[in-house]
Amino acid sequence: MSTAAVEAGDVSGTDYEAVIGLEVHVELATASKMFCGCSTDFGAPPNTRVCPVCLGQPGTLPVVNRAAVESAMRLGLALGCDISASQFHRKHYFYPDMPKNYQISQYDVPICAGGALEVPAGQDGNAPVRVGITRVHMEEDTGKSLHVGGTGRIHGADESLVDYNRAGIPLLEIVSEPDLATPEQARAYLAELRAVVLALGVSDAKLEEGSMRCDANISVNRPGQPPGTRCEIKNLNSLRSLGRALRYEIDRQIQLREAGQAVVQQTRHWDEAGGIDRLAATLPELPAAARQRLVAAGVPAEAAGVVVAAHATGVLDDALAAGAGPGEAAKWLANDVTGALGERGLELGEAPLTGAHLAELLAMVDEGVLSTKLARQVLEGVLDGQGSPREIAAAHGLEQISDTDELEAVVEQVIAENADAAAKVAEGNDKAIGALVGGVMKATGGQANPQVVNQLLRERLQQA
Repeated sequence: MSTAAVEAGDVSGTDYEAVIGLEVHVELATASKMFCGCSTDFGAPPNTRVCPVCLGQPGTLPVVNRAAVESAMRLGLALGCDISASQFHRKHYFYPDMPKNYQISQYDVPICAGGALEVPAGQDGNAPVRVGITRVHMEEDTGKSLHVGGTGRIHGADESLVDYNRAGIPLLEIVSEPDLATPEQARAYLAELRAVVLALGVSDAKLEEGSMRCDANISVNRPGQPPGTRCEIKNLNSLRSLGRALRYEIDRQIQLREAGQAVVQQTRHWDEAGGIDRLAATLPELPAAARQRLVAAGVPAEAAGVVVAAHATGVLDDALAAGAGPGEAAKWLANDVTGALGERGLELGEAPLTGAHLAELLAMVDEGVLSTKLARQVLEGVLDGQGSPREIAAAHGLEQISDTDELEAVVEQVIAENADAAAKVAEGNDKAIGALVGGVMKATGGQANPQVVNQLLRERLQQA
C-alpha cells in the first residue's frame, strides 16, 4: 500500500477502492419560507423572521410554498429525473434548533427521482463521469445554534443560543448514487451541480453562507468485494473542504483496515402534465449544453469552459451577434475580462460591459485603431463605467497612430538617434529593427501602429 497515494486521494495506487455518494442541501431563493409567509432575507437580526407556523405553536397549519415546489421540479427536470406526486412526513427528533421537535420532509415519495448528472473532465486530468441521482426531495431547514464563550463550540461553550430565522427555509436535498470513486470526482460533481443550480436561478448556492451544503457518505473496500462500512461526513461548506475531508477519511479507513480493526459506522404534490411542460420550457441553457454549443461555434474548449463558469455566455452571444469572431471574443472574456473583474472583486453581471462593447473593442483592434496593449487600457475604462470603447479611446487620446505622414517624421528622428541599429538593419541584421520600432513606440507613447512603423522603417532603410 502507498500511503502517499492515499493522501493524494488516489486509491488506485493502493489495494483499495473508494465508494462515495453525496447528499447536497440547497436553500431555495424564494421570498417566503417553506410552509409560512415569513421572509427568507439573509442577515436579519436573530428571531425576527419567525411566526407561529415556523415556531410550531399549537393550532397552526402549514401551507406548502408553490414557488419552492416549482423550483424542485425545475431542478429535477434539469437532472433528467422523473417528476411525480409526492407527500410530506414528520421526521421526529428532539434538538433545540427545531422548534416543532420534528422536521417536515419527504421520505418514501420524493418529488423527483431517477436522474443523472454528466460531470465533464477536469483540468486535473479527471475523466468525465455520469453520476446517478437517486432523489431530489423537499424539506424545511432548521434554526441555527450559536455557542457562546469558551471554545465557541458546543463542547466547552459557556452557553448556547438559537436563532430561528432559518427554521422553515425551503430546502432541496439532492442525493446521488454512490458512483463517485475519488475526491476529485466528488469535487467536480459538486461544482457541476452548483453550476446547474445557478443556471436555473433557484438558489444563490453560496457554500460559504450555508445556502448550499454537502454531506458525504464514503466507504472503502478491496476490488471485487462488497462495499465496506459507510461513514458520513456532514456540513462540508466548500469544494476544498470536501476534497480534504474525503482524502482524510479514505486514509483513516484504510489505515484501520490495514491494522485489522473494524470501521465503525458513525455518524409534495403537483402532477398536472401541462404544468410540467410549462416548467420544462422555462429551463435555461445548462452548463454542459452551453459548452458544447460554444465549441461547435468555434470557441476553444478551454475558453468555453471558462466563459460558462463565469456566466458570460450571454455577453459572448451578444458579441458574436455584433460581428465578433468566436475564438477572439471568448479569449478576451476568458483572460482579460475575467482577470480585470477579479482585480475589482466584481462578477460579470455587476460590470457595465456588454457584448456590443466587446465586439466594438475587437473591431477597433482589427481596424488598427487600437493595439492590443491600448485595447486593454480601454477595457479597463469600460469596466469602470467610463463609456463605450470608442468614447473612451477618443476621450483619452488612445487611438493608435496609423497615419504614415504623421509617423514618418518620428521614424526619421529615431533613425538619426540610433544610427548603429539603423546601419545593422541596412546591412541585413533583421533583429536590430526591434530597437528602432521600440524607439518609435516610446516616442509616440505606445500609440504608433507597430506594423506601419515596421513597414516605414524597412522602406526608409532599404533606400539608404
